[in-house]
Amino acid sequence: MKPDPREALAGLWQLGGLPAQALGFATLAGADPVLPSSFAVGTAAQATIAAAALAACEVGHVRGAARQAVGVDMVHAALECTGWFSIDGRVPELWDKFSGLYACADGWVRVHANFAHHREGALKLLGLDPATAGRADAERALLSWRAIEFETAAADARLVATALRSFDEWDASEPGRAVAGQPLMRIERIGDAPPLPLPPLPPLGADQRPLEGVKVLDLTRILAGPVGGRALAAYGADVMLVNAPHLPNIEAIADTSRGKRSAHLDLRAPADRAAMGSLLEQAHVFIQGYRPGGLATLGHGPREIASQRPGIVYASLSAYGSQGPWAARRGFDSLVQTAMGFNHAEGEAAGDGRPHALPMQILDEATGYLIAMGVAAAVHRQQLEGGSWHVQVSLAQTGHWLRSLGRLPDGLHAARPDRDPYLETVESGFGNLRAFRHSAHLARTPARWARPSVPPGTHRPSWDLVQA
Repeated sequence: MKPDPREALAGLWQLGGLPAQALGFATLAGADPVLPSSFAVGTAAQATIAAAALAACEVGHVRGAARQAVGVDMVHAALECTGWFSIDGRVPELWDKFSGLYACADGWVRVHANFAHHREGALKLLGLDPATAGRADAERALLSWRAIEFETAAADARLVATALRSFDEWDASEPGRAVAGQPLMRIERIGDAPPLPLPPLPPLGADQRPLEGVKVLDLTRILAGPVGGRALAAYGADVMLVNAPHLPNIEAIADTSRGKRSAHLDLRAPADRAAMGSLLEQAHVFIQGYRPGGLATLGHGPREIASQRPGIVYASLSAYGSQGPWAARRGFDSLVQTAMGFNHAEGEAAGDGRPHALPMQILDEATGYLIAMGVAAAVHRQQLEGGSWHVQVSLAQTGHWLRSLGRLPDGLHAARPDRDPYLETVESGFGNLRAFRHSAHLARTPARWARPSVPPGTHRPSWDLVQA
C-alpha cells in the first residue's frame, strides 16, 4: 500500500496539538514515487512542508485572520528538498573530495569532510598528511580499519564519521533503541509568562502574511536549521540569522538565508552577549542547532533564555535526539542516513552490492520544516495560554519517522522530474541566485522572501529597520 500523505500530515498535526478543523484547508497533490528511492521521500517532503505552512496560518488565525487554503504539490516539494541552486550560473559542489563512503576491513564507513578541520582531522587519524594526501590514500588507509572502530575513534576525536549499518543492526544498537523511544518532536512548556504581544491581523488582508511581526533569532548553520528559518521567513517572520564570525559556513547559505537579515555575534565576547540580550528583549523565537549543550555553556540554553525572555519559543536541533549514548554526538544528514540503515536498505533495493544514499538530504530538509511547524505550533500555544516553550527535533528522529511511512518496491525506477518549471532567478548578496520557489501555496497571502540572501554579518545585530 502506498504511503498516504494526508495521513502523514494528520499525524504531524496531532503531534503539534493544533486544531483538527484546520486540516480541511490543506490540499496535497501527487503521489510517491517522485524521485528514485525505495523510501517515501516525496511524502516526507510534502507532509512536513504542508505542516509548516498550515501551522503558520494557524498563528495568523489566532491573531484575527481567517483561515486560508494551503496547497502543496509533491513533485514541487520533493524537488525543493533537493536543495539545488546556482550562483551566477555555477552549481556549487556539494561534497569535498574526501567526503563519502569508504570500504573498510569489515564493511563501510562514511566520512564527512566538508569543513577543513573535519577533513584534516580524519586524514590525521588515518596517519596521512592533509597537505599531500589524495582520495586513493584515504581509501587504502581505511582498508586496515574495522568500521565500528573507526567510527568510535572519530567520535572520540570530535570528528564526524559513521559506520554503515543495516536497519536490524541499528534497531538492535543502544543509540537505535534510544531514538526509537523518543517522539518525532517534543513541544514542552518550560516556564510561565503572559502571551507576548503580537499585532492583530485583518481577517482578509491580502498583504500581511501570517507570521508578520514574529521576530526569530536563527542561530543555525548547516542545512536543517537554516531551512526552518527560511520557511518562517517565507510566511512573514522577521528572521535574523546570527552567525559566529569564526565559524565556517557552507555555500548553501546563499539559498537558505533568503528572507533573512544576517548578523555576526560571538557569544564568547561580553559585548556580543550584551547585544544578544538586546535582541532577546523583542524576540519571540530562538532557534539553535549547535552541538548539544554547546550554547548552555555560554548561558544560552533553553531555560536560561526563557529566564531572560519569558514567553520565548526556543527550538533545539540535534543529530541523534536528547537521550541515549549518542545524544551529544555530532552528525550530519549523510552520516545519520548511513548509521541508521538507509544507505544499506537503498543498496539492497538497487541490488548492486553497494550502499546507496537517498536522492536528497531529506532528513535535513524534513527536519527543517518540522522546526518551522513546531515553532509555529508553540507560538500558537503561547498566544493562547502564555508560557515559555521548548521545541526539540533531531535528524535521527526524522529518520525513524521516514521509515514508518513505508517502502516503495519500484521506487528506484522513478525518473527525476524536470526542475526548471519550479525555479526562480533573483539577485542576492552572493550573485545571481537561481533556486526553487517555495512549494507551499497560501491562497490569500502567498509565501515569499521579502529580503534577498546576503553574506553573514551584512546587518547590524538590531531589530531597527534601518540597517548598516
